[in-house]
Amino acid sequence: MSHNIVCVGKIKEKYLQQGIDEYVKRLGPYTKLQILEVPDEPVGENLSAASLEIAKNKEGEKILSKIPPDSFVIVLDSRGKNLSSTELSEKLDNLAVGGQSRIVWVIGGSCGCSQAILDRADYLLSFGRQTFPHQLMRMILLEQIYRAFRISRNEPYHK
Repeated sequence: MSHNIVCVGKIKEKYLQQGIDEYVKRLGPYTKLQILEVPDEPVGENLSAASLEIAKNKEGEKILSKIPPDSFVIVLDSRGKNLSSTELSEKLDNLAVGGQSRIVWVIGGSCGCSQAILDRADYLLSFGRQTFPHQLMRMILLEQIYRAFRISRNEPYHK
């Protein structure tokens, strides 16, 4: 099984990049992992709702171009299902047993995901009702994928 993370924007903070690099390294023995970044659209603080929607749609088009047609797409969205780490591990195990060989995770930009991305999603996943910076979400997601593999293999990992 391979995992691709399609995300908007580049990591700017060194500490986040170091954390991401650490989890990418830890995931190496478990899965083929690829992080695909698409450029974010410039959005100011005072853009109209219509302008924000245009930016979201442009980012959405770029994201969609990175998703192979045979992928199972999990979009991070606050309206998604909130799973425990054990439940996420079981979900990934069930996908593997069901023959899904490619999982694509989508982390939208600061404005969220376009409707086209939500329509393409096979599953919406929430990490809670709080709002996290999309760059930080990349590291949180990697940690949870790593934890899911450890749980699945009954390997020790802190709770």
